[in-house]
Amino acid sequence: MDIVNDLRSFVTVGFFILFLGIVAWAYSSRNRSAFDEAAALPFLDEDNKTSNGGTHE
Repeated sequence: MDIVNDLRSFVTVGFFILFLGIVAWAYSSRNRSAFDEAAALPFLDEDNKTSNGGTHE
């Protein structure tokens, strides 16, 4: 049963390292322009929403 606990520990550490890698990737300055562009997508098509019968003025 000690092998199962060791395996659980390794998997936990592995996923923690994966989590840290994802966080580092998300906050990387190389990705900033792509993320800024993706963040602006909901606001780019506002004119289309109001011209399709919306009540927003």
